[in-house]
Amino acid sequence: MTDFGKVAVLLGGKSAEREVSLNSGARVLAALQRQGVDAQAFDPAERKLDELAVFDRAFIALHGRYGEDGTIQGALELMHIPYTGSGVLASAVGMDKWRTKLLWRSVGLAIPEFVMLDAHSDFDAVEKQLGLPLFVKPACEGSSIGVSMVRHAGELRAAWLAAARHDSLVIAEQGVLGGEYTVAMIGEGDTMQALPIIKIEPATEFYDYEAKYLRDDTSYRCPCGLSESRELELRAQALDAFRVLGCRGWGRVDFLMDEQGKAYFLEVNTSPGMTDHSLVPMAARVAGISYEQLVVRVLALATLGGKA
Repeated sequence: MTDFGKVAVLLGGKSAEREVSLNSGARVLAALQRQGVDAQAFDPAERKLDELAVFDRAFIALHGRYGEDGTIQGALELMHIPYTGSGVLASAVGMDKWRTKLLWRSVGLAIPEFVMLDAHSDFDAVEKQLGLPLFVKPACEGSSIGVSMVRHAGELRAAWLAAARHDSLVIAEQGVLGGEYTVAMIGEGDTMQALPIIKIEPATEFYDYEAKYLRDDTSYRCPCGLSESRELELRAQALDAFRVLGCRGWGRVDFLMDEQGKAYFLEVNTSPGMTDHSLVPMAARVAGISYEQLVVRVLALATLGGKA
């Protein structure tokens, strides 16, 4: 076992995903301690960041704003503390679904058609342009917070108002309903590995916060049911999507499939959940990587300024 020194497991924080992060961080902390790592919990919402100066390395188990958007990564860079996951720029871009879409589209990756909404939008025209059903979401939130599905004409304005409570940037997105999938990543450079694809089958109308964290009837299929050649093709595309944003270390890329089998890339998660409902540990387990092995591998990839 590598001597990682004194490790801070960053958890909690101030985002809307605080409770999920506390759950993720507690599990990561326990797994590291079981492996003999000198790890301690550190909640930035309750302690001053300068208290991190005594740590040698940080495992980021924060989700959402201030933990996944480049802010904590920037602080750790200034303090010269190597940390897990993507760097400042990739974290900031990955948290912003709109700018992620712009980058992916610029390199030819398929994404669902979308329109940015504001108070001056012609909501009826957007409904006609994208078709129904469609989805409305804050651009810079995670865990499906503020996301709603618009099934009927005339409902888009209310959905925008609900999302706008969480973010000034709101996206209306074409409904792609042939299946939701995710690909977990771990590694660095040429050794980056795309883990087996998981197909997500919620019992709710879509994969919302409740389906992700509170219900036990969401189905996760891994193997996902695609042919081996198609799965390998999509894993390679997801790896490209991850790399083009500059992501590193570990993360997750989500995509949708339409009824004809065409894939559309949806978003990236640069600080994935590590709860008992989370997707990266599921994919890792299918790949023969235990939870304990996974957290140690992620920690071993901690970097500073892009250098191991």
